[in-house]
Amino acid sequence: MADNKVILICVGGLVLNLIGSSIVDILNLSVYLDTIGTIYIAALGGYVPGIVVAFFTNLIKTGFYENQMYYAFVSMVIAILTTYFAREGYYDKLGKVLVFIPVMTFITGTFDSLIENFLNSTSVIQSVNQFTLSYVDNFLNEFLDKGLSILIVFVLFKSTPSKVKEAFKMFGQKQAPISVEMEEKIHEQKYKTSSLPAKLLLIVLFSSLFVSLSISLISYMLFKSGVTDDRIKTVDGINAIILNELNPYMIDEYISLGRSSKEYRDIEERFYGIKNSNPDIKYLYVYKVEPDGCHVVFDLNTLYEEGDKPGYIAPFDKNLTQSDIDDLIAGRPLRPIISDDEYGYLLTLYKPLYDSSGKCRCYAVLDYSMDILTDYLRTFIIKLIALFAGCFVFILTLSMAFIENHIILPVNTMAYCAQNFSYDSLESRKEHIERIEGLQIKTGDEIENLYRSLLKTMENVVDYLENLHKAKMQVADMQVKVFAMDRIAHKDSLTGVKNKTSYVETIEILNRAIKEENPQFCIVMVDVNYLKRVNDTYGHERGNEYLINACRLVCSVFGEEHVYRVGGDEFVVIIEGEKVSLCKYFVGQFNAEMGRKNANELLEPWEKVSAAVGVAFYEAGVDKSADEVFKRADKEMYENKLAMKAARTD
Repeated sequence: MADNKVILICVGGLVLNLIGSSIVDILNLSVYLDTIGTIYIAALGGYVPGIVVAFFTNLIKTGFYENQMYYAFVSMVIAILTTYFAREGYYDKLGKVLVFIPVMTFITGTFDSLIENFLNSTSVIQSVNQFTLSYVDNFLNEFLDKGLSILIVFVLFKSTPSKVKEAFKMFGQKQAPISVEMEEKIHEQKYKTSSLPAKLLLIVLFSSLFVSLSISLISYMLFKSGVTDDRIKTVDGINAIILNELNPYMIDEYISLGRSSKEYRDIEERFYGIKNSNPDIKYLYVYKVEPDGCHVVFDLNTLYEEGDKPGYIAPFDKNLTQSDIDDLIAGRPLRPIISDDEYGYLLTLYKPLYDSSGKCRCYAVLDYSMDILTDYLRTFIIKLIALFAGCFVFILTLSMAFIENHIILPVNTMAYCAQNFSYDSLESRKEHIERIEGLQIKTGDEIENLYRSLLKTMENVVDYLENLHKAKMQVADMQVKVFAMDRIAHKDSLTGVKNKTSYVETIEILNRAIKEENPQFCIVMVDVNYLKRVNDTYGHERGNEYLINACRLVCSVFGEEHVYRVGGDEFVVIIEGEKVSLCKYFVGQFNAEMGRKNANELLEPWEKVSAAVGVAFYEAGVDKSADEVFKRADKEMYENKLAMKAARTD
């Protein structure tokens, strides 16, 4: 019987599973009857076709039952157990089959109950309790289901023609059957370390485990990141509502008057409404951040703790880094902070409130519970384990079956024939030649070529692998060179920031964005003063240091990723997105830092920085290109330069 006919019978086993499951659903029976086909195919053909039928049965049923794929592993265990007991002759007599039923019931019932209860419970103790109760309740149903299924298979198995059983034994093999004597001697062969099947089994095993664990870890990280991001968005939205209740120009009055003010009490009452509407909000407070600490504007009471009074100066949170504290004092947005300490597993988010001039007046702060994340992740991990256990067994089974039929069996039979080839007489040579020809290896790959011409094939494989390695090395070398050339083409050799080529590309991107959407960006033009004077007075080496110091100051304020050197002493800063609103603040910081350096008598002339600055914001409907924004920034910079020259006293 051809392999395609065996496959057709396997499809029949799959259909038998689905029919049994459908009958149970229609009649609302307390059994499952969705493993009859799996048990039958496993008894006929072994664990490989049995596992395949089990896997695809659960895969198809997943479209109708959400959690069905988590039980694929249990169905595969059924196929493996059936294969073992069938090879031990338990399907030859009814008495042996009756012994097999309670064994199958105990093992599959245990796995089913474990998976079901771990998926539905929220704690380990609860899982153990639920497992005990459900296992006792479901044992009779499981016993009836497996008993009925195995007895049906026993009848089918006894009535199956012997030709079908023999065809299943040869299913998947890519050569003619070998004699019992040859098979026994092949298994008797000894190796220095371990056999090829054992090595390949380890490779496939570890490869499958590595892939499964890698995918599981990536899925876990993505899931955790997604849940965390969702909580951050929720907290950010609540903080936005809180800030909407506050008048940025009344913050000092809120602190001084406190609850004596009706407006303060009304706002506080609305804050309590926000807090009470979401049980995950553990702490809600509003701070005005100063260098000496956090000045309390609002701090709501909790069930176990009274909030601080308005005006109280709270110390900075211990979970804040010095960089975070600096950002708070400077009025910049702060990253979300996740902590797990005596206050619980919390997500803390500081959201600044700015007045019309861009000055930060206060921060709305929420401490949001992340306890639910632990439950989510625990359930997710259990689902991953159940899902990948089934997938792992499926992949491992198919891999080992493929390796056995396409590699191990052909190689072992060829090795046996080669080792036992006799040169004693013409008759013996003919006999052994006929034996090799009788193998009829038809893998359709390198093994078949090896069968036809072992030496030639090995030489071709060695040459192919060597050429492939050289090609990979050449490609890798070219990639390194291309990457290095690209970096050189886009980086300024003196300052290390992006150069004019990169600037032109960015402008082209902004021009396309202007045509297709409504971008948000601004351009800052920075022109360094006195470069020629430094060059003439102290030499070009000091002039280069002067430019580098100027570039460092620009990068420290605006961020290196936004800075371009477009000329000898000209730098351009392009800021996009939400940071555009902070641009004027950055310019103020730049001027202040530049003034501080110039006032420092300990610095050398080339260590000080003097530069004219111009800023222009993109105006939708006015600017048709980014170049127009640049021209306005350049014009403002020029005006600033003239003003600086007019103010010079040296």
